Amino acid sequence: MKIRKSVEQDFNRIMEIYAYARNFMAEHGNEKQWGPTNWPPESLIHNDIKDGNSYVCVNDNGKVIGVFFFVFGKDIDPCYKDITEGHWLEDSPYGVVHRIAGDGSEKGIGTFCINWAYEQCGHLRIDTHGDNTVMQNLVKKLGFVCCGTIYVVEDNDPRLAYEKCSKR
Repeated sequence: MKIRKSVEQDFNRIMEIYAYARNFMAEHGNEKQWGPTNWPPESLIHNDIKDGNSYVCVNDNGKVIGVFFFVFGKDIDPCYKDITEGHWLEDSPYGVVHRIAGDGSEKGIGTFCINWAYEQCGHLRIDTHGDNTVMQNLVKKLGFVCCGTIYVVEDNDPRLAYEKCSKR
């Protein structure tokens, strides 16, 4: 597998992967995170691609099998400014992974994408819905620590906030 920036020609495939992910989450007890709003919206994905923050995971045959948003910087995610029921481990610039999804065709897509993002910056934050036990188990397995709760603008459901940094 390899990671590359998404291009507009990937758009339809990206949306197919998100449709698969919504179904997967619903089947695994997490129908609330993306299902009710048909998340993520097409306009957001077009903007992610245009802004250079959308990445795809490509298998050895050249097929796009995963997608995620990644950006790095200081205080780059306003939703992460206010954390309750805990605190962040580190206050240095950090990377963020959002909207990560795979098509289910191969094992380890999520692990590969998150590890790639972490290798880019050495300090990564990610959040997930309380019902998303699949993602919670994955980030814990990858060495992330649950730091507290954050809230996103899309809905009022709390998100579990995780962090991994090389200084720990």
